[in-house]
Amino acid sequence: MAFVGRGGQGDVGQRIRDEILVIQRNNDCKTGMMEEWHQKLHNNTSPDDIIICEALLNYIRCGFKIDAYWQTLNCHGLSKQKLSSYDRPIVSEPRFRADAKESLTRDLTMYLKTLKAVHSGADLESAIETCYKGHNSVISDSFGSLSSKLRECLTFIKAHIHDESINQLMEKLVDSRIELHPVLGTARGRAKDLLFLDISLASAIKTTMERGLKDLNFSHPPEIMFFISLLLESLCLSVVNNEDLIYCTKDWYRVSESYITNDAQWALQAKAILDRLQLVLAERSQTYQKKFQPSVKYLGCLLGVEKYAIDNFTEELVRAQSEAVLSILINRFEPVLRKVANLGCWQVISPVEVCGFITSVNELITLQNKVYRRPTIIIASRITGEEEIPVGVVAVLTPDMPDVLSHISIRARNNKVCFATCFDQNILRNLRLKEGKAVSIRLKSTNLIIGDISSSNLSLSSSALPSIPRGITFKRKIFLGKYAVSVEDFTPDMVGAKSCNIKFLRGRVPSWIKIPTSVAIPFGAFETVLSENINKDIANKISRLYKFINGGDLSKLQEIQEAVLQMSAPLSLIYELKNKMRSSGMPWPGDEGWNLAWRSIKKVWASKWNERAFISCRKANLNHDNLCMAVLIQETISGDYAFVIHTKNPLSGDNSEIYTEIVKGLGETLVGAYPGRAMSFVTKKNNLKSPIVTCYPSKLIGLYGKPSIIFRSDSNGEDLEKYAGAGLYDSVIMNDPEKVVLDYSRDPMVGDKSFQTSVFSKIAETGKIIESLYGYPQDIEGVLKDGLIYVVQARPQM
Repeated sequence: MAFVGRGGQGDVGQRIRDEILVIQRNNDCKTGMMEEWHQKLHNNTSPDDIIICEALLNYIRCGFKIDAYWQTLNCHGLSKQKLSSYDRPIVSEPRFRADAKESLTRDLTMYLKTLKAVHSGADLESAIETCYKGHNSVISDSFGSLSSKLRECLTFIKAHIHDESINQLMEKLVDSRIELHPVLGTARGRAKDLLFLDISLASAIKTTMERGLKDLNFSHPPEIMFFISLLLESLCLSVVNNEDLIYCTKDWYRVSESYITNDAQWALQAKAILDRLQLVLAERSQTYQKKFQPSVKYLGCLLGVEKYAIDNFTEELVRAQSEAVLSILINRFEPVLRKVANLGCWQVISPVEVCGFITSVNELITLQNKVYRRPTIIIASRITGEEEIPVGVVAVLTPDMPDVLSHISIRARNNKVCFATCFDQNILRNLRLKEGKAVSIRLKSTNLIIGDISSSNLSLSSSALPSIPRGITFKRKIFLGKYAVSVEDFTPDMVGAKSCNIKFLRGRVPSWIKIPTSVAIPFGAFETVLSENINKDIANKISRLYKFINGGDLSKLQEIQEAVLQMSAPLSLIYELKNKMRSSGMPWPGDEGWNLAWRSIKKVWASKWNERAFISCRKANLNHDNLCMAVLIQETISGDYAFVIHTKNPLSGDNSEIYTEIVKGLGETLVGAYPGRAMSFVTKKNNLKSPIVTCYPSKLIGLYGKPSIIFRSDSNGEDLEKYAGAGLYDSVIMNDPEKVVLDYSRDPMVGDKSFQTSVFSKIAETGKIIESLYGYPQDIEGVLKDGLIYVVQARPQM
């Protein structure tokens, strides 16, 4: 609506035609360009007329320099060709008498107001005047107690809209929108005028903030926090489905009120909120692209619009919103916060020194099937967490923020691939300019040092290529005659390391560490079910498709997964599994729930053929034919928080430190590298009562579910020596969890120091105890529910 404008109302159309005649008569300019413009206005006035009027004013103010006229027109997309294409073309250049300068400036300035009143929905002055017209009939006491404050704010804005100091002006602009907001929902006869007033206030907030950026002192956080708060308040009023923005705003209020000068922990909290806010803004930008750009392309092609204008339309639309100036503010403030928090430009996730050739991509996942013949450093704009890092890649650098203990991060460390987040866009921009060039990556404390090297120093046989694990073998498992086994009967011949570790921990950990009840569908069950007559056609189809895959056609992997999902369950499997779950004290899903349970089991089996896992096996020289999949079955623990512990700090390699990441809700948002960072802390093994927070949470969503059952992949191809295989295969919850937008503003994990210390110390102690049972570093997954700790998985830390 800001771009469409208010449109003509009453006699305003006639005023446009009449007032241009008055300007021509008063200033002796009845011929040439002014007459051509008059004819155009008489025939059809449009938003272009605002630009033409502004161009004339700039031409006059610059001493009648014609360059100023054309510069104004061109920067708004009006060329000579466009002017001459009107039904009433404008082909002449303006020529005025020098002694008419003052009169022309006055008359054209007034005329510009008339034009903006019609064509510009975001012109604040005309919007205020329209609302006041008729003895304040719109903003009147009939709208309640808000009206007097609104009038007071608007009066101040009119008087100070061009002030150099923007602090009070910004406050009044935002206060006006807050006061106007409830009125918008109740106004009837003049709703259109009030809506355009709100639009113009929002536009003025953006332009005022842009004007004031040059004078901001970014080394004085309270000043920047003040303006970020105002922009957030305004943005919350401008968008629908704004739960994420509201929670960011609440959290920003909290951190602003707790500001401590030069306090590292405060800076970490502030940075986490701004990280989350940037993710929210980026998601909204992508949403606009998906919603608008297809229609823009369709209409643009029909109307013959130039390609560059079509391609850039939605991007320019986004830039015109207040989100853009908020993002600028955040980007300039973020380095200040990093400095206070003692953070560098990098978060090094997998600390490996490498050399390689730079290649830039948008999404890493689009390359996972690619094989690089020379050591390659990937600059990836986006990491989904679903990827397998391609063969030949020695480093992945990204502005994205995958968790240190996410599956992709663990696989990067296991494969000796350098993996790091870059917080400085200038560094990434400069690296992308080195496309195809050779660089070295060296570690210095917690930062990366990247330098140019000669490409002749790198070769295919270079040690810069990541080492492929050798000597890793695993044998195909056979079916031992049972479709279901209880935890007491778990053996390495029947189930994988996940199940065996659950059996090992039961009875060995203290009673305050809970181990969930478990049963399993053992190795060979899938192959046996597939061989049943009821699944004969599906078995033949999978066999045919597998031949294509062995020939290099990985597109058939998806078809095999779909075929697995069509399998039918033999009655003997259902009978055995029901009895085993009930005898173990686990709930049976019932006849209705069985269909969901059976589909979940098949999804776990089918994940043997997901592309990520297949490529990883091939990269590690593992025989995919020998891969067998057991299914570990547990009740889901819908906890308050989920955590992952590494009992040896994976970032520093310090065996005396326990590193932990924790999220709200289910742990999939952590291990699956959902957007945003988990909260993280480090604990010394000799001082468990003093955990140190190293990162505050910025996850956008949490996963929450009602009591259900989870079916965990438990293959014989995971947790092998020198090969973690973390997260390659799927674990499936029978009932899909709900995605919930997270509110950290009142979360005790973030804001309550005593709660934080108590819980984090208990989690660290859990890690220390389990490590002592095994005698070597552990990777542990767990849940915190009502103050109780549940360990759902443990494996050797890779």
